[in-house]
Amino acid sequence: TSGDENTAVGMDALTGNTTGVDNVAMGHQALIANTTGGYNTAIGNDALDANTTASNNTAVGFAALSANTTGTSHTGVGYLALSSTTTATNNTGIGFQALNDCTTGSENTAVGDEAGGSCTTGNQNVFIGQRAGNYTTGLTTGSNNTYVGMVATASAVNVSNEVVIGRAQAGKGANTSMIGS
Repeated sequence: TSGDENTAVGMDALTGNTTGVDNVAMGHQALIANTTGGYNTAIGNDALDANTTASNNTAVGFAALSANTTGTSHTGVGYLALSSTTTATNNTGIGFQALNDCTTGSENTAVGDEAGGSCTTGNQNVFIGQRAGNYTTGLTTGSNNTYVGMVATASAVNVSNEVVIGRAQAGKGANTSMIGS
């Protein structure tokens, strides 16, 4: 291979790499499928294991970003964080199963246990707090939403432009803001 400045620790870590540069893979099968992707960091068993050509990703935790193939500029920290993401870009999921159902949605940010966990194809959403946007009515396809607070809930799975702030508060629909206790 002609890839330079790579580091691999763990069984089958980074074994498919051909020309990818500056990758770090630590854990069983971390970055195993990577061929040309560069500047990736995968720490944990199966972290970024489907990644082939994508670059600039950081995955820390068991199976973090495990389905990612060509999506770039992600940060997934936590068990199964961003684990279903395939071709999306610019997502940040921090916490146990944060944004774990996100497949092609881009530019989402989730911080907290299962925060944004139902979001599949929605874009430019913010989820902060345990199960924010992922409780009772979990946001799946909506875009441009903000959910802050433990179990702050979407009004519909496909709502857009909704703001919900407060513990256990539910959204009121598109183009609305809800601030509660």
